[in-house]
Amino acid sequence: MNTLRIERLTREAFAPFGDVIELDGARHYPINGGTTERYHDLARVDVGDTGGRPLINVFRGQPRALPIEISMMERHPLGSQAFLPLADVRYAIVVAPAGALDPSRLRAFVSVGWQGVNYAKGVWHHPLLALDRISDFIVIDRGGEGPNCDEEMLPEPWRLVLEPSFA
Repeated sequence: MNTLRIERLTREAFAPFGDVIELDGARHYPINGGTTERYHDLARVDVGDTGGRPLINVFRGQPRALPIEISMMERHPLGSQAFLPLADVRYAIVVAPAGALDPSRLRAFVSVGWQGVNYAKGVWHHPLLALDRISDFIVIDRGGEGPNCDEEMLPEPWRLVLEPSFA
């Protein structure tokens, strides 16, 4: 079985797959007479293909124990998909570049604190992998006509391994 080591989620490492949504380092400014801080334009929501519209959903992920074996990936060819945790939780993220699914190009990340992710249109990713406890996420994705979820089985399973320093 192939092993995939989980990396710490950073903007730089995740950039080929979409956006990391976090406050640290984000552009922000005061609004509403200084009573609110606006963190602006944190991710590119891309859902307009073929008349799509943004949907706001809540996903509740059941906790998964490490190591996790993955055997499939999915992608959304007509729109991006963003996950924003509603609490300070860890979750695993598995991605591969858009285009034909190439298992040798899989990468895995673990979130730190309140980080969210926005998968770019067409990027392969594994469905939600909550760790530690039941976790709720706001999910922003595409609604509308047209097939927007492709699933593909991997030729063989991959095992996700978390480095002890992330435990």
